[in-house]
Amino acid sequence: MLPLASFAQKTVLPGHPDVNTSRLKPGKSLYTIYYVKDNNWDKKGTFTNEISVSGNELKFIADYTDEKGKWYKKRTSVADAKTLSPVSYKSEGLKSTLEVNFGNPVTSKERFVNGAKDKLVTLKPNGKYVDFNVSEIMFTTLPLDVGYKAIVPEFYFGNSPDSVLSNYVVKDVKSYIFRSLKTGNHESWLVNVLEEESGAVYTYIIDKKDHRIWQREMPAGKGITEICVNEELDYQPIEARFDKEENLRRVEKGNSVITGTAFARDHNGSKLQVVNIQRAQYAPKGTVVTILPNSAYIEEWKEVNRKIRKRGKLPEVPLDPNVGACVKQTTVYDDKGHFEFTNLMPGEYILYTSFGYTHRYSYSYQSGTSNLVHPSGAVLSSSPIYSSGSGATGATAQIETKVTIKKDGDKVDVTLKDVR
Repeated sequence: MLPLASFAQKTVLPGHPDVNTSRLKPGKSLYTIYYVKDNNWDKKGTFTNEISVSGNELKFIADYTDEKGKWYKKRTSVADAKTLSPVSYKSEGLKSTLEVNFGNPVTSKERFVNGAKDKLVTLKPNGKYVDFNVSEIMFTTLPLDVGYKAIVPEFYFGNSPDSVLSNYVVKDVKSYIFRSLKTGNHESWLVNVLEEESGAVYTYIIDKKDHRIWQREMPAGKGITEICVNEELDYQPIEARFDKEENLRRVEKGNSVITGTAFARDHNGSKLQVVNIQRAQYAPKGTVVTILPNSAYIEEWKEVNRKIRKRGKLPEVPLDPNVGACVKQTTVYDDKGHFEFTNLMPGEYILYTSFGYTHRYSYSYQSGTSNLVHPSGAVLSSSPIYSSGSGATGATAQIETKVTIKKDGDKVDVTLKDVR
């Protein structure tokens, strides 16, 4: 007997007209797992979902790692690429491996890492069903709409061979706007699914256009909600690729040298009327100067982030982690701001540094007015009276410049100057 919640709802089995597997896109998705309670988000690990299609078979792999980055579970399901009828299922864990073949009958073998005897089980479940591991992506194949409802029978092999079949019940579907920190707002479906056997309600956020799962929520006990968030592996706002090996060679395998001087200097152009220009204030001994090979990737990265900052709606795109391996640093070695880089190949480089100094200035200002007054008391003319003052403020020089080495063996001298 089905619960009352199941009546008046259609049952969606593998091959049902509602199942449209063309909505599934081959590729890999990464999710971060959080345990959330009282607005505290505790990262518990990650998992990847990977879909691939070969001939008439669809393979779906869910691979889990814990919060320390250690692998602990992998689930692999094979199903018919058109209907999602299950073919096989394999679960690999730290203690055992379970293999299930969905023939008639269904057979399973569990092998244990500790060498215990294999556990063999034969089952004859009634009716059709979907492998529970595939059910999640099956929801994305359905014609979701406001008020859509359905029952999806699932096969889940737990401890008891007598209770391998139960139902997922799509209880409610509503429109929702999901906001991605990377790509902004996305029109989505908010889908509530009841797992009848456990009584747990899963909440999925599924994109209306590309049918990806943005987020999944489920109860984890003790008032904790498990929330899995899509990290958008396909988010590639920068088309150019960074070549780590090539750029490492540029800063390690050449015969060219860059020498330079880093300093700051006050100059006209301040909001105050500067009347004395200070001498150069050199970067202190020990100041770090950084060099990075310039590339199409770096230029595009800078331009993309410039546009993001201008719009002020999305976070900036982080640098490819491989860039850090190609950064070279040196320090100012004297009191005159001098630095040197060696072993460089021809090409364009970006140099930058930052240091603190004292910005000193003097200025004039109008302190009063001198009036020429007629004996009658009328003001005939006026002229300003000026006074002078001086001051000093702490300042930070932020200097970046591009340098080009034309041929191998060249020695290029540069000036890193912050004019204020």
